[in-house]
Amino acid sequence: MAFPLCGNSRLSLMKNPHSPPHLGTRLARPYQSVKSLPVRLFTIGKKRSKGTQLLVEEYMEKLKSYCSVDDIQLKSNPKHTSDVKAQIDGEDLKIMHHIRSDDWVVVLDENGLDIGSEQMAEMVREAGNTGSSTLVFCIGGPYGHGEKLRKRADVTIRLSSMVLNHQIALIVLLEQIYRAWTILKGQKYHH
Repeated sequence: MAFPLCGNSRLSLMKNPHSPPHLGTRLARPYQSVKSLPVRLFTIGKKRSKGTQLLVEEYMEKLKSYCSVDDIQLKSNPKHTSDVKAQIDGEDLKIMHHIRSDDWVVVLDENGLDIGSEQMAEMVREAGNTGSSTLVFCIGGPYGHGEKLRKRADVTIRLSSMVLNHQIALIVLLEQIYRAWTILKGQKYHH
């Protein structure tokens, strides 16, 4: 299925039955009741710096007002190999082991769809209407995601056209999830 976004961009959703019916360029129905799905964030990478961890904790505390959030950090290169494909496959299997059949999965990838903050809010809203139990975001390791996770994803988005390391990507993602909730609740954070 493909749904229009802004300009020539198109939102390509996988064949998963939990896919949302529409993500428009503007928030369709602001300030209405929104089902709050628990959020799980999977990040492949090395141990976080203290500064990064402080920002992660700050945004997770802010998000508690809107939804429960689990931050799951998985070690990169679980097979300790120099073979890049084997590394990607190992990381892929590690994340896939944690994903349930009724999760709504968002993969972050530099080649994903370029969406704005209001579209992110609409995605969060629509995910709550899919019958899914959890909204899952996946940030890949240094070489990206494997094929199994890419095929399982309900949607693939990017945070930037520039490549971001996993620590920066996590902070940007948390801020955007927080911003999405403030948009959905009609709060003044988003201008």
